[in-house]
Amino acid sequence: MSEIGFDDFLKVDIRAGRIIRAEPYTEARVPALKLWMDFGPELGERKSSAQIVKQYEPEALIGKMVMAVVNFPPRQIGKFMSEVLVLGVPDSEGEVVLLRPDLDVEPGARMY
Repeated sequence: MSEIGFDDFLKVDIRAGRIIRAEPYTEARVPALKLWMDFGPELGERKSSAQIVKQYEPEALIGKMVMAVVNFPPRQIGKFMSEVLVLGVPDSEGEVVLLRPDLDVEPGARMY
């Protein structure tokens, strides 16, 4: 594990976003969902692709809060442009579990 300075950590802009739309990404090589999230008035709506199909049904994600890195450059994932990196950690079987605030927060709230 390499160390970084606190100033470097502050460059990573991690924000809370509310999922407003989710659907299967059927064209993806690895099963994934397409997510559209609201990050509040400053950042607006952003989208991402996430390999979370074993843990989550698209319709159950609507309205849920997630944490995402919002200042990485957009990345083309097949035919879909991913604008943010939704954060998660693997469970005991290696499936991604989304990082979420345990209480409701405003969309766009920055992680400190």
